Amino acid sequence: MAVIFSYLKRYRLFMVIAIALTLVELTVELLQPLFMAKIINDGILQEDLSVVIYWGSIMIGLSLVAFAAGIINSFYAAHSSQGFGHDIRNGLFEKIQSFSFTNLSHFQTSSLITRMTNDVNVLQLTLFTGLRIMLRAPLLVIGGLIMALVVNVRLALLLAVAVPLSLLFLIWIFKKGRPLFNIVQQKLDGVNRVMRENLLGIKLIRALLRKDTEVDRFTKSNQELMGSTVSALRLMEITMPIILLLMNVSILGVLWFGSFQVNAGGANVGEVVAVINYATRISGAFSVFSMIIIFFSRARASSERIVEVLNTEVDLVDKENSKEPNKRIEKLEGNITFRKVSFRYPATDRDILKAVSFEAERGSTVAVLGSTGSGKSSMFHLIPRLYDVTDGEIEIDDKDIRTIKLDHLRKQIGYVPQETLLFTGTIKDNIAWGKEDATDAEIIEAAKKAQIHETISKFTNGYNTVLGQKGVNLSGGQKQRLAIARALVRKPKILLLDDSTSALDLKTEAKILASLRELQCTTLIITQKISTAVEADKILILDDGEMIAEGTHQDLITNDSLYQKIYRSQFGEEAMYVAKGSE
Repeated sequence: MAVIFSYLKRYRLFMVIAIALTLVELTVELLQPLFMAKIINDGILQEDLSVVIYWGSIMIGLSLVAFAAGIINSFYAAHSSQGFGHDIRNGLFEKIQSFSFTNLSHFQTSSLITRMTNDVNVLQLTLFTGLRIMLRAPLLVIGGLIMALVVNVRLALLLAVAVPLSLLFLIWIFKKGRPLFNIVQQKLDGVNRVMRENLLGIKLIRALLRKDTEVDRFTKSNQELMGSTVSALRLMEITMPIILLLMNVSILGVLWFGSFQVNAGGANVGEVVAVINYATRISGAFSVFSMIIIFFSRARASSERIVEVLNTEVDLVDKENSKEPNKRIEKLEGNITFRKVSFRYPATDRDILKAVSFEAERGSTVAVLGSTGSGKSSMFHLIPRLYDVTDGEIEIDDKDIRTIKLDHLRKQIGYVPQETLLFTGTIKDNIAWGKEDATDAEIIEAAKKAQIHETISKFTNGYNTVLGQKGVNLSGGQKQRLAIARALVRKPKILLLDDSTSALDLKTEAKILASLRELQCTTLIITQKISTAVEADKILILDDGEMIAEGTHQDLITNDSLYQKIYRSQFGEEAMYVAKGSE
C-alpha cells in the first residue's frame, strides 16, 4: 500500500483542504441538534419567539457555510482523485514499457488492460468519495455518539452499546468482502480477454462462421463475472438491514427511556430530541457504510493488483559494468558473434537454442533457414537483448552485448518482426515511428529502399494517408514493406528481418535486398525462400535449436542433404542438378 500512497504526495495540500472543509460540514451537522434543543427548551416551551429567531438564524447561517464548504470540497476532491488516477495510470504504463518479454509473460494482456482502466478507476473513485462523502460517515458516527453523551449520558448509553456492535460487524464484513471483490476483478480480466480476442479475430470469426460459438464463450465468461459480483454484493447488502435494526431498536429505547426521564425530571424534552436527532444522523451515516465497505473492499483488491505490477522486478536491465558510449565514438560496426549460445524460456526446462556458434561479419547478409520451432525467432530476440542468453555469449564488435547500454544497443538495430504491427495514424507517422526526429527526406528515402514509395504516392493523401487499426486498409505485402521502411529510417548498423518478406513477390523482394546492400549494415534475414538465401553471403540452417549447417549457397547445395532437400522441394530435381553442376 505504501506504493499507492506515494502517488498521493503531490496532492497532500488539496487533500488537507478537502478534509478541512469536510470537518467544517461535520461541525455544523453536529452543532445543529444542540441549537435545536435550545430552540425547543428556551424558545418553544418558554414561548419566546426571539430565542427561536436567534438560534434559527444561526442554524441557517451555518447551513450556508456548510453548503459553500461542500461545493469547494467537491472541487478539491475531484482535483486530487483525477490527478491521483492520472499519475497511477502513467506509472503503470511506464512500468509495463520497461518490462522484458519474461515479465510480460507473467501477466495476460487483458489483465494489464483491466488494471490500467477498471482498477485505477476504482481507486480514483474511492479517493473522491472518501474525501467528499466517506470520511464524514465514520466521523459523524463518532462525533454524534460523543455529542449525545455530552447532552445526556443516560439517554446515550443505548447508542454507546449499539454503535460499537455495528462497527465490529462492519469490520467483519469488510474482511469477508475483500477476497470476493478480488475474484470479481479476475472474472473481469476473463471478460476482457474474450472480448479482446474476438475484436482482434473478428474477420476469422466471420469467415469460419464461429459467431455463435464465440457468443456462447463470451456469455459464459460474462455470467461468471455476474455471479461473482452478485455474491460479493449480496454479502454487502445484508449489512444495512442488520445495522438499521440495531440502530432503530436503540432509538426506540431512547424514546421509551426518555419519556420516563422527562416525567421524572432527569431530562428535558430538548435533550431527548437532541439525542434522537444524533441517533438518526448516526443511522444515516451507517447507511453510507455499506457503500464504504463496497468501495474499500474493491479498492483493496484493485490496489493489490496494481501494486503487483508496480513492484514487479524488471529482470532485464543494464548490467553494472555496462558502459555509456563516448559521444566521440562512432556507431557500432555491426560484427556479430555467437559463442556457444544456449537459451531456454523462463519457467521451462527445454533449450530452444543449443550451443549455437557463428559469425556475421559487418556489412554482410546472413540468411537463416529452418523448420517451424527450430529457434530462428528466438535467436533474433537475443541480439537486441529482448531476452538474455541462458549460456554462452553474444558479441557485437568483440564486446559482450550485456556490457553495452540497452538504449545504445537497440537504437542501432532495425527489427522487423514476423507479425507486422502498424499503428493507427498516417503512413508518415508509422515510418517515422522508427526514428522520432526523422525528416521528410529520410522518410521518403526509407520508403524507396523498402519499395513502397510508388504505392504511397498513388494514395490520394500520399504519406498523410491515415491507416486503420493495425493497417487494416493495406495488403499484407504493403504492411511488410512499411514495416521494413520503419526499420530502415533509423539507418541501423544491424538489421533483423524475421520472415518479413514472406508476402512479397520475388521481384520486389530482390529489389529490397539489393537496396539493403547499399546501406552497408549487417543483415540477418529469416526466410523460407531459397531464392532469398541464394543472395546471402552466408546461410545458417537450424534444426531443433542446433546449428546443423553453415556456409554459402554453393557450399550447402554441394554438401548438405537438408539444404538439398529444401532446394529440391522449391525448384525441383532438375534445378538442383543444374545448381550442383554450376559449381
